[in-house]
Amino acid sequence: MNKKNNSTPLYAALAAAMLLGACQSNKAPDYAANDAVYKNLDTTVKPGDDFFKYANGGWLKKNPIPAAYSRWGIGNLVSDELRDRLKKINEDALKENAAKGTSSQKIGDFYYSGMDTVTIEKQGLSPLKPELDKIDAVKDIKSLLDEFAHLSTIGVTTPLGGYVGQDAKNSDKMILQLYQSGIGLPNRDYYFNTDAQSVKIRTDYQQTHLPAVLKLSGLDDAAATAGTQKVFALEKFLADSSRKLEDLRDPYKNYNKMPLAGLSKLTPQIDWKDLFEKMNYKKVDTVIVGQPEYYRALSKALTTYSIADWKVYLRKNLVSEFSGQLSKSFRDENFRFYGMVISGKKTQLPRWKQVIDAENSLMGEVLGQLFVKEYFPEKTKERYVKLVEAIRSSFKEHIEKLDWMSSETKTKALDKLSKVNPKVGYPDKWKDFSDLTIVKNPYVQNVINANIFWQKREAAKLGKPVDRTEWDMTPQTYNAYYNPSNNEIVLPAAQFMIPGAKDEDVDDAVVYGYAAASTIGHEITHGFDDEGRQFDAKGNLKAWWTLQDSAKFTQRAQVIIDQFHNFTVYGLHVNGKASQGENIADLGGIVIGVDAFKKTEQYKEGKKINGLTPMQRFFLGYALGWLGEEREEALKNQIVTDVHAPGFLRVNGPFSNVPEFYEAFGIKKGDKMWVDPDKRVKIW
Repeated sequence: MNKKNNSTPLYAALAAAMLLGACQSNKAPDYAANDAVYKNLDTTVKPGDDFFKYANGGWLKKNPIPAAYSRWGIGNLVSDELRDRLKKINEDALKENAAKGTSSQKIGDFYYSGMDTVTIEKQGLSPLKPELDKIDAVKDIKSLLDEFAHLSTIGVTTPLGGYVGQDAKNSDKMILQLYQSGIGLPNRDYYFNTDAQSVKIRTDYQQTHLPAVLKLSGLDDAAATAGTQKVFALEKFLADSSRKLEDLRDPYKNYNKMPLAGLSKLTPQIDWKDLFEKMNYKKVDTVIVGQPEYYRALSKALTTYSIADWKVYLRKNLVSEFSGQLSKSFRDENFRFYGMVISGKKTQLPRWKQVIDAENSLMGEVLGQLFVKEYFPEKTKERYVKLVEAIRSSFKEHIEKLDWMSSETKTKALDKLSKVNPKVGYPDKWKDFSDLTIVKNPYVQNVINANIFWQKREAAKLGKPVDRTEWDMTPQTYNAYYNPSNNEIVLPAAQFMIPGAKDEDVDDAVVYGYAAASTIGHEITHGFDDEGRQFDAKGNLKAWWTLQDSAKFTQRAQVIIDQFHNFTVYGLHVNGKASQGENIADLGGIVIGVDAFKKTEQYKEGKKINGLTPMQRFFLGYALGWLGEEREEALKNQIVTDVHAPGFLRVNGPFSNVPEFYEAFGIKKGDKMWVDPDKRVKIW
């Protein structure tokens, strides 16, 4: 799932926006403060013409996207509030002068190394010199492959693309998996698409970005120019055999299990046994290859392109990977291309925010343990644990009432639903970071150390039982996910945050829209979307549907594919096929959330607050979860690279299929969001 910073007016507006209704605490909320929410509405827009703009348009007009961002909205507000809290944790750790090896020492020293820009500027490229020397020493295919292996262990992109994950058809087993990798543009389509945005990005990449990075890496002008042509040609060769976004959603076609001998036959130029050992993958005898045609092309590329070509390619990858931890010239060029050209940002984030983000991605659970103690009390956790069960109960009723699914498949679907494991707030068991070494300088070395720590940790999972207690997100992450192999939903504490509002001061109507529908219901529905439905209750890729039911599901899913394909953004059609899983989950979350909310006392009481019925507040709560907008560049990039539709369509698209939405706001035929009843999508 992909959802939802901190200037005073934004903070205040959101606080007011969320204090809409009846309170869960013992004290009565101050409803007088809620009047500000209507300043977020754009009442010049009819709810039935564009509900997203009706609900959020007033706020959007007053809050343009800040220069450092490609998008601005509720997710940024939450992220900024989180950063402020994490900054305090870091500053406290700096003052502590903690003993070596403690969490406080690692937090404080990482933050110090990232903020010490004087030292970073003096060091320039020198922290990477040992790695550049290793690349320069490559002399043949064997040493080239050895360098691929080494760079993979320190966090640099190579064409190998290996990782350890659960076997999709045997979820109790961890197995080595190979997945297409190795390109520098955000998506393989950027190498081939002919739309104006793709051409602009591709041209800049070849004419400006690649030469700049290669010069920064130490090459002279002539070598950088020649190297640019070789790097782009090599990446385009790999991209040509990489699968499209929508084709990566088929779990069967991307599951190709083979013994090591079969992999060697597929890629005759590569000694995988030796390579895997050097990547800390021990005693590998079987692998799952996601895209065999990509690895066949990689083997061919090893002889198609010269060793010199490959060396300049690796040089570029190394410098690009660590640009954020190097001196200003490296950071500026990386931001100019990936931040400005691709995403439309105007300026970089303040230094401290960049460092906090890097730290959070590399050692987030170290911070998370301190975060939840202060910001996610047990009472709040209990609320969302109960909310999960309310949504599960509603989904159960929906499955039981389906008129298109056979009793045979229903029985198995209900069994799977009953076994969905919810992880709410934070892990019961925290990861052990005792083997992670963090020092005061250099900053880039701390990032490399963290990458090595993670690569070794993941590699060590081979041959061991699956740890189903583990989280793949930190508690302070504003996001959530469904893991089909574990049949689990993971709901970090931060995902339920509303900037400027205490959880106990948010009424059920808003919470059922904002959290129950758009997060909890969404993630549970992922277990029954086009991809998740192919995994059984134990998390194994297995055909548990009858053929007839599977065909009926596909027929219904095609309606939502077509519906979203017909939406255009800056002349680009939304990829309905690639985004179908998220769109199915959005719609499922809403309809399940609606029926769960109907069981609450607040809904039954029917009391209006500031003229809004409980069901109207439900839909506004959901829409508020998508409050925000994106720059044109970012939206175009999202259409090409992301399985999520733009946020405004994740409101208007599914709402147009929900009868209660029509009833709540009096939507009539002739309104722009009206869809004839027989053409509305109904799956779950």
